[in-house]
Amino acid sequence: MKKLHIGLLPRIIIAIALGILLGNFLPGGMVRFFVTFNGIFSEFLNFSIPLIIVGLVTVAIADIGKGAGKLLLITALIAYGATLFSGFLSYFTGVTVFPYLIESGVPLEEVSEAQGILPFFSVAIPPLMNVMTALVLAFMLGLGLAQLKNDTLKNAARDFQEIIIRMISAVILPLLPIYIFGIFLNMTHSGQVFSVLMVFIKIIGVIFLLHIFLLVFQYCIAALFVRKNPFKLLGRMMPAYFTALGTQSSAATIPVTLEQTKKNGVSSDIAGFVIPLCATIHLSGSTLKIVACALALMMMQGIPFDFPLFAGFIFMLGITMVAAPGVPGGAIMASLGILQSMLGFDESAQALMIALYIAMDSFGTACNVTGDGAIALVVDKIYK
Repeated sequence: MKKLHIGLLPRIIIAIALGILLGNFLPGGMVRFFVTFNGIFSEFLNFSIPLIIVGLVTVAIADIGKGAGKLLLITALIAYGATLFSGFLSYFTGVTVFPYLIESGVPLEEVSEAQGILPFFSVAIPPLMNVMTALVLAFMLGLGLAQLKNDTLKNAARDFQEIIIRMISAVILPLLPIYIFGIFLNMTHSGQVFSVLMVFIKIIGVIFLLHIFLLVFQYCIAALFVRKNPFKLLGRMMPAYFTALGTQSSAATIPVTLEQTKKNGVSSDIAGFVIPLCATIHLSGSTLKIVACALALMMMQGIPFDFPLFAGFIFMLGITMVAAPGVPGGAIMASLGILQSMLGFDESAQALMIALYIAMDSFGTACNVTGDGAIALVVDKIYK
């Protein structure tokens, strides 16, 4: 009998629905059990974040750094610029639109303490290093490994990366729906779930519209270089877009993205270099989502923010997420460290960020890979 496989997104949706439903009926003792689990899991997550950064970012930086030449430089700069543009587009749209959609409510950390719901016990799992130390160490190791001719340390770094990927896939992601169930169970029990759900619905709608605008804008810019109809160029990339919606993976969509990019007139050599590289370093859709979700949750909780704070966050986000593609939930996992260290997100806010991100994961991935085709058009024109 074939084993039934339920994807991460359906499991997250089921967890949220069950948390809302059972939160109205379960006694405080049962809620307390899940509050205890969430406390332990959040400690483990905080312990894991620096290891995730070192494990994923180190190899990603080493792989990019060992490339050389004009083609790599042009592609990397355009991809990073596109990622930054999407982040600032998301921020300025958010500060303009979100105040009309979001009302400041009870800070999320108060939910876990509402109505006296406290864990049965707690377990402290201190991280080996703080987030900024992990980031600096990852960059130092990555850049150093890129220059080494001996592969011994590189292979060790890849082995550690594999351990981290398996830890994410075998421990964090399977337990994530239970963690999110506990968050929504507690919020429903505490009477806070309605305001949070309204934020979810409104923000998802805004982000979807921003994704459409971003793709049209990217292909309008590309059309200026190649002097072709931007909508025809974008239309030819739709097979890649819809493939990414199904696979939720930039890497798995590369063959389709590559084929459609060639149909737009990009040479085989340029497309063969740019598309796989951009699947790793171009994350416009993911950046747009994370910035919008973070801004919305800060507004909802009444946490103060300003442009310099988010500017620094966006610049760091565009770098730390180069480790994300190919890892399930990689983008949001790679960003948890700077969400915590730069924006001050606690465990409850991080859980909601994960839920919001995964709810739109397909659309963000599709936006990333479709935009790769626009970058290839520009690089092809510049490099010729």
